[in-house]
Amino acid sequence: MNKSIFLVGVMLFVSGLATAQQFTEQDTLRGSITPERVWWDLNYYHLNIEVVPDKKYISGSNTIRYQVLENAQRMQVDLQSPLKIKKATQDGKTLKVSSNGNAHFITLEKQQKKGDFNEVVIHYSGNPKEAVRAPWDGGFSWKTDANGKHFVATSCQGLGASVWWPNKDHMYDEVDSMAISVKVPKGLMNISNGRLRKIDEETNTYHWFVSNPINNYGVNVNIGDYVHFGEKYDGEKGALDMDYYVLRDDLEKAKEHFKDAPKMMKAFEHWFGPYPFYEDSFKLVQVPYLGMEHQSSVTYGNQFKKGYLGRDLSGTGWGLKFDFIIIHEAGHEWFANNITYKDAADMWVHEGFTAYSENLFLDYYYGKEAAADYVIGTRGNIQNDRPVIGTYNVNSEGSSDMYYKGANLLHTIRQLVDDDKKWRTILRGLNTKFYHSTVTTAEIENYISEQSGIDLSFVFDQYLRTRKIPLLQYKVEENTLMYRYTNIIDGFKMPISIRIEGNTHQITPSAEWQNMEVEGNLDTFQVDRNFYVKVMQQQ
Repeated sequence: MNKSIFLVGVMLFVSGLATAQQFTEQDTLRGSITPERVWWDLNYYHLNIEVVPDKKYISGSNTIRYQVLENAQRMQVDLQSPLKIKKATQDGKTLKVSSNGNAHFITLEKQQKKGDFNEVVIHYSGNPKEAVRAPWDGGFSWKTDANGKHFVATSCQGLGASVWWPNKDHMYDEVDSMAISVKVPKGLMNISNGRLRKIDEETNTYHWFVSNPINNYGVNVNIGDYVHFGEKYDGEKGALDMDYYVLRDDLEKAKEHFKDAPKMMKAFEHWFGPYPFYEDSFKLVQVPYLGMEHQSSVTYGNQFKKGYLGRDLSGTGWGLKFDFIIIHEAGHEWFANNITYKDAADMWVHEGFTAYSENLFLDYYYGKEAAADYVIGTRGNIQNDRPVIGTYNVNSEGSSDMYYKGANLLHTIRQLVDDDKKWRTILRGLNTKFYHSTVTTAEIENYISEQSGIDLSFVFDQYLRTRKIPLLQYKVEENTLMYRYTNIIDGFKMPISIRIEGNTHQITPSAEWQNMEVEGNLDTFQVDRNFYVKVMQQQ
């Protein structure tokens, strides 16, 4: 989800606080692979709940099936206040539950033998946290539509899925498959992830099933007076069901506006490879907030406008050629839902690549120069307030620069690879190598370096782990060009393209001054704008 507009002042304030943030025991319990998590591997969830909008209340259970990796008898399950666990059972027996804040520890009576598959059922209820400004400060959004009917949705990235349902709330372990059953008031529909298996008309319960691995924050509930339309897309893996659920009054607007969805699919299958969840279909679902990348159930609230709520984040005009939320949030199906970070500190893997996908969408339909205009234009959103990578093991995101600094890092690397066919192969290869996987940034960095044949470690370190943007200083004396980098980490030597009188030259600056004899008017010196560096002439 993009946070880079309307919130700049807020982000700067929050970033300042984060610099001096003191992490708590709760941060560690949430953000680390604790002993009570490590010994069991998620296999299957069945989330079975009733949502009562009139009371802003939910109740139900989550069945957790898991495989025992090592013998242990104490399990951590997460659920955030004010929701309460009513009881936990295994094989019908009620188990002891002790709590430390939002972490709940279940003592299992049955001997947990390595290799066994067991189930625990968590019963819970309460009034979940209401979203303050979804999706950034998420939870349940309890709204009504223009006709006064309930319009309800969940969003919980960063905050955690445990804000509304009990689960193993750490990204490293994705459940292999999941059933979602949601009872809602008559006259309303619930749309969740995966495919609709059946509707219990007597109770108005919607039963969905996700057959692919899914990350916890990707699970969602969307309730409203929806109408449906759809199409079949002829994709790289065959016919893909693309389904759209919108409020009744918005049907005609959506039919026109959602034409960006198959355009998105065509461009992203070209760049990234096949859509990763053919078995679960692709859905766009209208919600009462801006939108979110919920897997196979991407949520949409961009008011049927081009750009970001009608604005161009790049300031170039190219951002008004597409509906930002359709393109950005659907791009997350490859980077966030297919390839998922293990630790929130590496969130740039989601947001940097997906912000970059906006540029690739433009590249596919409008060409490289238009795409370059756009991604370079988004540099105006970069704050360089703190490193892109956050603190590990405490559920801590890095700077919001993960979006457009991440995108410009990738755009710069494309220049270093200098082979569009190879670059596309690398992007598609990432989605093959790490298909349905959780990853570390080191794995992503190493893969790109290996496949490109270029050691990019110093480039990643410079742009992801520091606030520093390389400054290319240069001096001109007659026919001699002198240049060096400053504001760099030790060993930084990134090649760069320059132009003099329209002729392109390759140089590899370092921290030391270097000389280059050049024929031509050095007053025409320019650095290729596609490299994310700053430039200063010294007299």
